[in-house]
Amino acid sequence: MRTIAIANQKGGCGKTTVTINLAACLAREGRRTLAIDLDPQSHLALGLAVPEEQIEVSMTDLLRTNAEDADLSRVTWQISSNFDLIPSKTDLSKLERELAGDDQREHRLINALKTVREKYDFVILDTPPTVGFLTESALFAADEVIVPVDTGYFSLHGLSKQLDTLRRVRSEWNKPLTLRILANHYDVRTKLAREILAELRKRHGDAMFTTFINFNTKLKESASLGQPITEYDPASSGCRDFVRFARELISLSAPAASAPPVVVASPAQSQAPAQPQPKTAEEKSLLDRADALAADAEKLLATTQTLVGRPAQVATESTAIPAGNGDGVKTASLVTAVAAPQSVDPIRTAEKIDRIYGPKSVDDGVMFVIRAAGATRVQIAGDFNDWNPDRTPLMHVDSDTFQIKVPLMPGKYQYRYVVDGHWRNDPDNHNVEMNPYGELNNVVELAGVHA
Repeated sequence: MRTIAIANQKGGCGKTTVTINLAACLAREGRRTLAIDLDPQSHLALGLAVPEEQIEVSMTDLLRTNAEDADLSRVTWQISSNFDLIPSKTDLSKLERELAGDDQREHRLINALKTVREKYDFVILDTPPTVGFLTESALFAADEVIVPVDTGYFSLHGLSKQLDTLRRVRSEWNKPLTLRILANHYDVRTKLAREILAELRKRHGDAMFTTFINFNTKLKESASLGQPITEYDPASSGCRDFVRFARELISLSAPAASAPPVVVASPAQSQAPAQPQPKTAEEKSLLDRADALAADAEKLLATTQTLVGRPAQVATESTAIPAGNGDGVKTASLVTAVAAPQSVDPIRTAEKIDRIYGPKSVDDGVMFVIRAAGATRVQIAGDFNDWNPDRTPLMHVDSDTFQIKVPLMPGKYQYRYVVDGHWRNDPDNHNVEMNPYGELNNVVELAGVHA
């Protein structure tokens, strides 16, 4: 069972929305999930359509009970398949004064959770925007802490205060806590949000989730109607963001109980601690793609040398052949190409690879082509459109290919893609430069005469 506290002492950063929709998406992925409301405002119950007047026993009653008498089934509401809730009521705010004389009061929650360790895969704790008994109980019970950070003006200051609190907790209790940071309420249309996200990645890159949650009105609407986004609008971009977030969290291994205390943990650190790590999500994406292509190339090389006897370079190039040739004509599958080598022209294959993906100079500008499997909307932002992706949407060519021709004068231009609201680099253009915010931009250069 992984116990995760959603904590940030700054209000308005979306802790409750994150708790509700993360728990719903984890349940949707087949994980048995329990959400616990430790905020006296009782917004978890409100956001999941649980009327407070019908809550007879709540988190208050559970924390008043000794561990040996704790029965979580008495306070648990079933929201949906794999998704349970322990709600709170406003009387939870009185509990800190009631238990002021108990030196072990922070232990009550963790002791109660031990009784359901075999029942749930994830426990998500929603905390109040204060540092007190309730927040400290959550941090003491948790193995991991997710800090949602809205990409607004006060976010960096609030995050700094929260990190100070976590350091104090770790020092006082000698407790390892894995910290991860989630960018929330991200509005790609505003320059301030883009700058703050870049600054977050620059300062805390190793602790940042690759996924971030875009600003989406459907998330607010779903909360007002008492439904998680998975039920209210599963086709919305907000739901897609939270599904990606849940899957990324699942893919990150739970911290080992015997491991030494770690302030920041990331997949890159756990897999290759001796190697320098990418500082941004874009760098990581480029490195991951390079590793995947290298592994595929090695497998294909062994096959082609056995069956065809071709040079290694041809085999490596063949791994990048897409399912379509950009003109609406489907190419043969990789298996067919190996089985019938006489039908494959290595020179033509290299020309296709060069022509299909990445930027290509044309008569009156640049043709930008990108493979984005599963994407519904792809845009491009750069020096040539004032970094406004809404001005330059790409055309959907086939199932996973998008392209656009941008009229450009000779010169040097920086750009990035926006795929379903997520900024990313061009994986087929390795010409990059660092921008002032610590991120990588792709670069395309046009000579005086177009090729």
